[in-house]
Amino acid sequence: MAEYADAQGFSSVNVEEHHCAENGWLPSPLTMAAALAARTEHCSIGIMALLVTLYDPVRLAEDLAVIDLLSGGRLTFVAGMGYREKEFRAMDKPYATRGAWMDHVLDTLLAAWGDEPFEYNGQLINVTPKPFQRPHPMFLVGGMSKPAARRAARRGLPFGPPIADPELEALYYEELTKHGHSNGFVYTPPADFSVMFLHDDPEAAWDQLGHHFLVEAIEYSSWKEEGLQRPLEFASSSVEALRAEARYEIITPQECIERHLNRAEFFATVHPLIGGMPLDAGWDCLRLYAEQVLPTVRAELKG
Repeated sequence: MAEYADAQGFSSVNVEEHHCAENGWLPSPLTMAAALAARTEHCSIGIMALLVTLYDPVRLAEDLAVIDLLSGGRLTFVAGMGYREKEFRAMDKPYATRGAWMDHVLDTLLAAWGDEPFEYNGQLINVTPKPFQRPHPMFLVGGMSKPAARRAARRGLPFGPPIADPELEALYYEELTKHGHSNGFVYTPPADFSVMFLHDDPEAAWDQLGHHFLVEAIEYSSWKEEGLQRPLEFASSSVEALRAEARYEIITPQECIERHLNRAEFFATVHPLIGGMPLDAGWDCLRLYAEQVLPTVRAELKG
């Protein structure tokens, strides 16, 4: 699917990371990103998000550098801290002090990708090879808290909260200035962001395929933590309620074309294999976008 999407001109192919999920959520984004790099030539390869706190930081720096080289500099990621205690325990990483560990991992990555050797655990080391992108692969620091905003700003790294928060954004830019950085930025998805699936008959598709969307929504919502803001929260257990929220959408190719042409900020996030979707249905979705939406949008914009 990634190879096909790349040939059709998709801008990016993205994967995520979670562990101990009941629905087979991808646990190995680095392995998958390397596979994507081998099968694609043009699209960016995004890990959205990479739970960097669950890795040995030096080994992570090495693996990310190798993937960036394999892809010719097409790797991007959101550095996520993680919030599920089960994942930290499964990977034998510190949960109670995860904020400090996140700082350590980020600092190690940046030092490892630098040109000079650096001291680590009492040894002078030089991590090789260096990534294709210099000074390092493009990545954002994720999070929805003030410490996350400060963490990104201190290092002059872009900040990627999953939900827009003007107060948090203002804090980030204030901290960025305080630390003498000028190249940082904040990126959040649009307020009406949705995960899309294309079908010629959305009504029939919701009846036949809606339970796959529900599987993902229920799994994700089961990880909710008190006081933690997350996108795509879902409090019901019915396909009808999920559909009404419009965070997951099944739309026709024509509807997708109209969104592209009428909304300058619109970008399509197509999720063809959501919740154990049958492969044939996933391929139908992908081909509808590539073969009906993209040609029309390109022709209209060129004209």
